Amino acid sequence: MVRLGFIIGLVALIGVLLSGAAAYRVYDQELTIDGIALARAIDIHASLVQDRLTERELLARVASGLFRAPSVMKANMLQPLRSSIYAFKTDFVVASWIARLQPNELESARAELASAGFPNPTIRDRDDKPLDTRSLDGPLDVVMDVEPRDAQTMAFAGRSVDRSPVLGPMLARAMAQGKPVASDPLPLLHPKGPAGLVLAAPVLQEGDASPAGFVTFSYELAPLMLTNDDLSLFSVVLKDPRSEDGELIADDRGNVTARTTSQDGPAPSMLRTVTFGDRDWSLAYYAKTNAVKRAQQTAAIVAAIGIALTSIVCGLFGYVAYSNLRLRREIEVRIGFERRLTAVIDELNHRVKNILAVIQSIVTRTLRHGSDIDVARELLIGRIHAMSNVVSLLSESQWQGVQLKGLFESRAIPHADRIAVTGPDIAISARAAQSLSLLFFELASHSDEGLSLVGKHPNIKAYWEVTGEGPEAVFHFRWEESNTSAATRRADSDFGIILLDRVAPEALGGTSKRYFTDMSYVYELSAPMETVIDMTERDRTEALSAPVRRVS
Repeated sequence: MVRLGFIIGLVALIGVLLSGAAAYRVYDQELTIDGIALARAIDIHASLVQDRLTERELLARVASGLFRAPSVMKANMLQPLRSSIYAFKTDFVVASWIARLQPNELESARAELASAGFPNPTIRDRDDKPLDTRSLDGPLDVVMDVEPRDAQTMAFAGRSVDRSPVLGPMLARAMAQGKPVASDPLPLLHPKGPAGLVLAAPVLQEGDASPAGFVTFSYELAPLMLTNDDLSLFSVVLKDPRSEDGELIADDRGNVTARTTSQDGPAPSMLRTVTFGDRDWSLAYYAKTNAVKRAQQTAAIVAAIGIALTSIVCGLFGYVAYSNLRLRREIEVRIGFERRLTAVIDELNHRVKNILAVIQSIVTRTLRHGSDIDVARELLIGRIHAMSNVVSLLSESQWQGVQLKGLFESRAIPHADRIAVTGPDIAISARAAQSLSLLFFELASHSDEGLSLVGKHPNIKAYWEVTGEGPEAVFHFRWEESNTSAATRRADSDFGIILLDRVAPEALGGTSKRYFTDMSYVYELSAPMETVIDMTERDRTEALSAPVRRVS
């Protein structure tokens, strides 16, 4: 059982280690796969955003290139470009023509705006207040045309954007660099309008290095950079160029809001940079799911499955091993039982042969020396009955001996109630019991036939004792019939004499004597206790009667 437990424990340990290794492998693979999938999805999104930005910037370049010897003060400069613009892209919020005017051209520009039907042709600042042309000492950037034209966009015509904190620096950079430039994020159309960007492309006159004006396109920020699928693996935000720790994020309806990141907050999974309007824009991507937690859960499931399989394997192995062990023990017990049965049969044959030999001797000697057939029959029946009684007593004790006093029971010898029995109650061997039972029967049967000196049945005393200790112990037995003599007591039969003087002493390895006193008949027997008890026979009997043990 210890070895079986050790094997099952070793199998369980190996199973747990393999389950742990598999769980760690799955954890690492899940993290790797999630990382690859997330990186691929982010790269695709960033690539699409870059393509979208490149197309819008190309539109601005194309639009600025379509101008030929433009009239700066013309209020319908975008009219020839409408078909081209709408054929290319239509997702801009508003396109505008911003003319760069000298102070002496402002009045003509006002008249042009009025003739084009704009509601407020007055040249004014960004706060919609008329400008004092006398205080001007340089050119102004004035909105001269818009597309599309509606009540909200037409209100921008006539405004100067030089002093705008966002558009003014953007136009200055576009003029200095001579290529499209994007603005910082700002609200479009009105102060609470959607967040967006303005892309300005300078328009150059032929042979002049200074731009005559600018073509601008305004785009909402959400569809331009922050659009994303609801089922995607990530959410995307734009790092606000106006703040180091600011981010711009769009909700499901396209509304862009600003938020501030903190050091305790989650870090973005990845950063990607796109280029638009001669500027780098940083897109931060946050994974929607916790890849580490998901990998841990998957690894835990794999580990649980591995442990469950290990438990099943260990259970099956233990069951099969235990069944084999139990079957082996049953086989060993069966073999032991068969060996014991064989030994019992051999012992039974031996004892039956001994009993049959004793009975044969009893019958032969009783009939040989019996003068009267009726008397011989009674003696034979009594002697066989005595043997039967001792066999019954031995069977009750599983042939481990009988108590000496049990041989004086009424079923064993005749008139047992007239015998005074005294002595320690010792257990004697089967062989001694057979000899002593016949001896007691022979003595008791003759004592009943005699007449006492006073006309009564003899007074009989049976006494025994053990003297000495250990191997030197000696068994002493004394039978005394009082109130009798050689004249009154019937003489012992030839069989009785042989039994009293030779058979019983020889069977016990001792000596005997019988004699008459003045008033009694005495029979004495002495024998070593080791033959009376016969430990060899008792050990053999105990071995046969012991429970069957597993064969080692």
